[in-house]
Amino acid sequence: MTNIFDDNGRNYAVTVIEVDPCVITQIKTEESNGYKAVQLAAFDKKEKNVSKPVLGHFKKAGVKPKQYIKEFRNFIPEGFDVGDELNIEDVFSVGDEVDVVGVSKGKGFTGVMKRYNFKGVGEATHGQHNRQRHPGSIGQASDPSRVFPGMKMAGRSGNERAKIKNLTIAKIFPESNLMMVTGSVPGPNGRFVEIYN
Repeated sequence: MTNIFDDNGRNYAVTVIEVDPCVITQIKTEESNGYKAVQLAAFDKKEKNVSKPVLGHFKKAGVKPKQYIKEFRNFIPEGFDVGDELNIEDVFSVGDEVDVVGVSKGKGFTGVMKRYNFKGVGEATHGQHNRQRHPGSIGQASDPSRVFPGMKMAGRSGNERAKIKNLTIAKIFPESNLMMVTGSVPGPNGRFVEIYN
């Protein structure tokens, strides 16, 4: 993340995203597939590292093998066909609101205070009285005499699909395929994200 100033001198936190040119590998229509969608692929990959079925899919579209393939429903770009390249300025413009989807940072095995914001002994919640960071009571008495599924307990935190909505595009740099969006996006540096307009 970094920050920029707008025309009024206000300072905004922004995240810089590299938007690699995407190649259209397939266009799905109501007649052939039952729904409208476009399949995009990005980031070059060596041919030897691609499975034969996927390689055949790329050869049918007439494009080089790519690392990342994603289908976007109800988005058919006007005037583009299979094999054409979509650049950053073809889809996005400054001021657009976008949703960014990615996999959040993994935090490992965490307790209930970090994972679910339990308050601990100071607030005296969830039954414990002498162990500061423990969950306390988790079940009932003889009826129903079991722990219900979905009980909030310690476990793996993070590393889940997350969506951040309504981020505004602050700046676009077409020559370097970079885009600045206000706020933060899920995941660590270098992780793939999907941007929905």
